Amino acid sequence: MIIVSDKAKDRILELKKEEGRTENENIRVSVKGGGCSGLMYDLGFDAKIVDTDHVFEDKGVKIIVDRKSLLYLAGTTLEFSDGLNGKGFQFVNPNASRTCGCGESFSV
Repeated sequence: MIIVSDKAKDRILELKKEEGRTENENIRVSVKGGGCSGLMYDLGFDAKIVDTDHVFEDKGVKIIVDRKSLLYLAGTTLEFSDGLNGKGFQFVNPNASRTCGCGESFSV
């Protein structure tokens, strides 16, 4: 399961409205190879759900995760920060043994 913080939920709903997204478009979170630590997070809107996807809902936000990415993301919290150290979504991943300074890549 992926947990969504209140700030992340609010920002997702704002973005959905600003970008004119439909109710069928949900958040897709995945893991891809790359970044300075070996693996990178990918986050975006997606209306397509396939049979091998897992769908979670937290605080009214539906999150789609493919089977392979779920192995790396189980128990992760999606946060949003708008402070002085940068603005954007952040992943608090208990499976990550190392993360890079920007928080966009990790290794297990």
